[in-house]
Amino acid sequence: MNEPSDLNALGALGFALPTPVYLAGAVLFGLIGFAAYRYGKKASRPTVKWLGLALCAAIYWFRES
Repeated sequence: MNEPSDLNALGALGFALPTPVYLAGAVLFGLIGFAAYRYGKKASRPTVKWLGLALCAAIYWFRES
């Protein structure tokens, strides 16, 4: 398998690998969002719970185009 040509073929189809900064941000936002969701659910605080879900989903809104 020739990996560079495979990556070029995927790039021609519109697929691209995310940058390391994007991946680190996704993990960070996901972990903070998950922790906020768990805390909000356990403490019966719906505002914190929904904020946690929003943080988990935020990385999809900031995705590179």
